[in-house]
Amino acid sequence: MKYSIIIPVYNRPEEVDELLESLTHQSETDFEVVVVEDGSAVPCQEVCEKYAQQLNIQYFTKPNSGPGQTRNYGVERAQGDYVLILDSDVVLPEGYLAAVSAELQREPADAFGGPDSSHPSFTDTQKAISYSMTSFFTTGGIRGGKKKLDKFYPRSFNMGVRRDRYMELGGFSKMRFGEDIDFSIRIFKAGLRCRLFPEAWVWHKRRTDLRKFFRQVYNSGIARINLYKKYPESLKLVHMLPMVFTVGVLSMLALCIVLLALCPTLAWLPLVPLALYSLLICIDSARLNRSLKIGVQSIAAAYVQLMGYGFGFIEAWWKRCVRGKSEFAAFEKTFYK
Repeated sequence: MKYSIIIPVYNRPEEVDELLESLTHQSETDFEVVVVEDGSAVPCQEVCEKYAQQLNIQYFTKPNSGPGQTRNYGVERAQGDYVLILDSDVVLPEGYLAAVSAELQREPADAFGGPDSSHPSFTDTQKAISYSMTSFFTTGGIRGGKKKLDKFYPRSFNMGVRRDRYMELGGFSKMRFGEDIDFSIRIFKAGLRCRLFPEAWVWHKRRTDLRKFFRQVYNSGIARINLYKKYPESLKLVHMLPMVFTVGVLSMLALCIVLLALCPTLAWLPLVPLALYSLLICIDSARLNRSLKIGVQSIAAAYVQLMGYGFGFIEAWWKRCVRGKSEFAAFEKTFYK
């Protein structure tokens, strides 16, 4: 068998239904599906059974341990030459597996990943969040764009690895956050061939509102410091930009308050850079999404994305680098429960 598609899931049967439905339309059919329930209170077993006649599907359940260990559980039971790691909140276009096969035929790879996009059926908020997470103006293109400020690291929402290489590397670590980047770093350190497959993209729903999105990116900021403590060389300038942005926004707002007291006629000046950046985001997103409404919502999504990450980064830096706490002593709550 060529591919084993590994899907960890926690309390999201509706998402699994959409993902499995998209798998029934793939032009490439040499694959199995391994769904692993990570201690869910709302299981998706009935959803998996619905597709048992259309897909070669295995369903497992285990105690909750987070997505990294759940992926390892699935890979240990997989049969394919390549394992394709997908999040439960993605949907695949019909040509996804064909695109993966075409890239592997063109040039072999031990590991690879693809970008993500928003589907026309997504809500305006989901499209705004998708823009924020994929735009060069918010992430530097490091999530799979063609223009980027750092090399491409496969992410767990859309990642492929030769199964034998996966097992040699020991799979995902027990890191609380950022376990997919940790795995990608180990892929590069092992000297494996790793590439971006630009045509093997997925529709990625992500979070459905800005509050949940803030928590997600806040944890990503925490993860970056945890990765720095483990691999000091992994911290690049692009990873620090959201922290710089956050400090800059807070400084500009503080300066506005000071000027209101000292020279009210100049109080608006510190807001000019923020207004120009917001206008850039609005215009670019509105152009891409063909919607001024989504362009305006993308401003809020961009600030949530950058400042949520920035706040997580700053807190983690304070607790781990200044106060010297361990990863788990500094962050006691899990993201998965």
